Amino acid sequence: MRIFDLMNLESEAYEKREKNVFFQNELFKTRIIDLKPGQRIPDCQMDCFVLFYVVQGEVQLRKNDETATLKENQVFITEPALLSMETRSGARLMGIQIKTRKEDN
Repeated sequence: MRIFDLMNLESEAYEKREKNVFFQNELFKTRIIDLKPGQRIPDCQMDCFVLFYVVQGEVQLRKNDETATLKENQVFITEPALLSMETRSGARLMGIQIKTRKEDN
């Protein structure tokens, strides 16, 4: 059994985000995401389902042409889409990419 403390996992900058993966198997990949105040994650076309859980802070989330504020202890789940996010005050999130059946082919 493995238990992960989301507040104490070490993380690298967005550019080195692959180092932030703390669990992965053939179905999903889980990473910690730390954003400094004013930081933005650029548009990214996700070809899988994605879940973002805000551990601390808040982000402005953009999915295709929709925007929303995602706050501490809230979760966002989406089908494949064009996603981006930014924060004014800083944030820590857990992100999970979940493969779809389409990807299995």
